[in-house]
Amino acid sequence: MAKELSGQVAIISGGLGDIGRAIARELAGRGADIAIGDILEPDAATSLLAELNALGRLARYDLVDVADAAAVEAWARSVEADLGVASLIVPNAAIVTLKRITDISAEEWNRELQINLNGAFYLAQACARLLLEHGIGGRIVFVGSWAAQSVHSDLPAYCVAKAGLRMLSRCMAFELAPKDILVNEVAPGYVNAGLSGRIFDAHPERRETAARAVPVRALIRAEEVAGQVAHLCDPENRHMTGSVLLMDGGLSLVSPGAAHDC
Repeated sequence: MAKELSGQVAIISGGLGDIGRAIARELAGRGADIAIGDILEPDAATSLLAELNALGRLARYDLVDVADAAAVEAWARSVEADLGVASLIVPNAAIVTLKRITDISAEEWNRELQINLNGAFYLAQACARLLLEHGIGGRIVFVGSWAAQSVHSDLPAYCVAKAGLRMLSRCMAFELAPKDILVNEVAPGYVNAGLSGRIFDAHPERRETAARAVPVRALIRAEEVAGQVAHLCDPENRHMTGSVLLMDGGLSLVSPGAAHDC
């Protein structure tokens, strides 16, 4: 039986992080060939590429800094030449600086916005241009955050970047909808992996506090985020665009993020 994403190519930035790896596995399991990018040396991708190949999928890794627009453009073109035009675009690369608004440096602020917002734009724009050039429809799924709408006093740059990402998603969705390019955001709450997972590892007491703060009383697994990304990539999902798939376990229903910094 054909898988729903067979014949498609997915491109994922931040592909060697916990969430990026989970997304790569999920989309490959559904039939897509995979292009992952990150800033780690190629050896770091060996095991993941082997996993994806074992699923019967083509896969490649590129060392690319998403803050470099020219490098992102070259990456998208290289993937096109090797695997085909990427029709499933997942801007996922992100960093976080744990400092309050009066303590964060200009360099830290700028670097975070460069990666979390500009980098997402560079990848989405470069791949959208290729889709338009070839007359192909596609799906762009930004990996955002509930922090886009809830103040976290020790994550100001992250909050601002994710809020900007949300409006970027809406602007792209409006412009690209007539071309069958649907653009959405997955917005997780507290994920027990990736950036927040590293914070929890460094400060174990925060993991328990965060879990208690979530109305469903559970942290999110990277695989659960990947499942929602795949849902938005499904070709049968033809009418959802410019939307936020909020998966925060009810956090935004009960309290501002400032009360439960992670």
